[in-house]
Formats: sequence, C-alpha cells, structure tokens
Amino acid sequence: MNGRTRRTAGLAGALGLAAALLAAAPAGAQTVRVAGTAAATTSICRSARHPVIAARMSRRILAAMSGRSSVVGLAVDDRVNAITCKYHPHWHFDSASVVKVTILSALLRKLQQEHRSLTGEQRELATQMITVSDNDAATALWNETGRTALQHFLDLAGMKETYLGPGGYWGLTQITAHDEMTLLQLLTSKNTVLTTASRDYVLGLMARVVSYERWGVPAGAPADLTVHVKNGWLPQPTLGWRINSIGSFSGHGADYMIVVLTDNSPTMAYGVDTVQAIAEVINRALNPRATSLIPAATPNRTWGKPDEKVPGAS
Repeated sequence: MNGRTRRTAGLAGALGLAAALLAAAPAGAQTVRVAGTAAATTSICRSARHPVIAARMSRRILAAMSGRSSVVGLAVDDRVNAITCKYHPHWHFDSASVVKVTILSALLRKLQQEHRSLTGEQRELATQMITVSDNDAATALWNETGRTALQHFLDLAGMKETYLGPGGYWGLTQITAHDEMTLLQLLTSKNTVLTTASRDYVLGLMARVVSYERWGVPAGAPADLTVHVKNGWLPQPTLGWRINSIGSFSGHGADYMIVVLTDNSPTMAYGVDTVQAIAEVINRALNPRATSLIPAATPNRTWGKPDEKVPGAS
C-alpha cells in the first residue's frame, strides 16, 4: 500500500479481519471518536458572505446531534451561497453502499481511457446497483472494474483518504466525509477525470433511486429540487449500524451537496434519524423560503436488513 495505512471503525476487526484492515492509521485518523462530543467546535459551518447563517447552522447541527450515540462525519458545500460545513471530515467510516457511486465512476473512467462505452449488460447492472442498491450488481461491477482501475480513479479524483475494501468486500471500503464531498464535487462540475456524459449518467441514476431508499440527506429539502442521492447501511456487532447518505441538490438556482456518515447507532432507524435530523437543519437553512419540503422518511420493510454480506455474517 506504499506506506499508506487504513483505519476501520471496528467492523472488520470484530469479524476476524483485524490483521487485514487495522494497520496503523494515516496521520490524524487515529483520533478517539466519541459520539456527541461536547467540546466540539461550534464553527462547523463557515461563510464570508453569510456568516450569520453559517453560525446558526453550526448551532443547529450541534443541537441535532446532541445526546445521540451516533458518531458523525459531515461535509456540506453550497456553491451559490458560499457556505461550507465540516465536522470530523477526515474520520474513516465503513462505506456500505455509498461506495457504489465510486464503483460506477471508476468503471466509466476506465471505459473512457479504453475509448469504449458501457455495454447493455453493464448499463443494466449499473441501474440496478444505484437505483435499487443491488449488491450482486455491485459485486459484478467491482470485479469487472478491478482494483487497479478503482485505485487509479481514486488517485485521479484526489480521494486520498479512501481505501478499498479487502477482496470482494466493497462495503468495507474506508471513506471520509472529505473524500465523499470530493466525489460529489467531481460529479457536479466539469473536470478532466470524467466527461460530461459520464457525470450526467451517474447523476441521472442517483436521481432515480427508488422511493423507499431515498431517506437521509433529502430530508427537509425543497420538493421541487432535483435530488441525486445514494445511501448505505451496514450493521456491526460491537459498534452498531453504519448509516451513510450522500447527495447533491440542483434546480431553481440551487447547487449544493451534503455528506453525512455515521456509525455507533443501535438500530438502522436510529441512525437514519440522526442523518435526517442533521440534513433537515442544513436543507432548511439553505432554502429559507421553501414552503413544500421533502419529509423525513419513516421505517419501511427494507430497514434493518444488512446492505451487504460481510465476513462472519449469517
């Protein structure tokens, strides 16, 4: 790994993969993680243009996390209002299914270099992987893309804090809020890594995620915005559920992105509630004049079921 090291939040170690995944962490990544850190900085959000709004957002985000066991990593970037938010942006979390956006992006980059387009089968797999979070499709495209091409994409994208999961365990990829924001920024602006067609394809699928998986960062956003979202959910025996949600929001003058990564939630519903409480604060603050808002999702038949099979799971 060229001296780079990886930190997991404990899942792989608890499942017998400590030797593979619990090498010494990158500088700064071994910070002791404590949910609801009372001493956390109040300047989560910053804006030279809207300092009052940023300060209010910071207070309300902290209030939304107060008293909850969930450990949180957060990033927000509003290009229109020039407001950014960061809360433990470099802490590592198991990716669960949010890594599926990276898998598809890496495949598209690989095909660009080979001057090829997606085949019909690849398009079907990509659609299933993103819109209904199909795990078999993810495994097929993870294997087809290959670790070399996956790592090459991470290098090109500048996602230096992301470490691919061992073997076929894509859901154990280690991610940070910083790197997931880097990915969303890449997908939502012109760059030399992905063509406009490739970016539009990924975002188009994220906009078509099925209704019962559109929980998380959309909560509290104006109903007339286009929301591109991908979520991930994964339980761990000793450190609770990993509940992650990433998304970008566009239309009607809006252009912003939200990343909320969590672990240490006792149930999936608890973790989703944590993410949505934070997202509602952010979406409402960035859209103060909106009257019709996307409601926070409530539990459905899919909640509580692992997002991916991991080592040791029945």
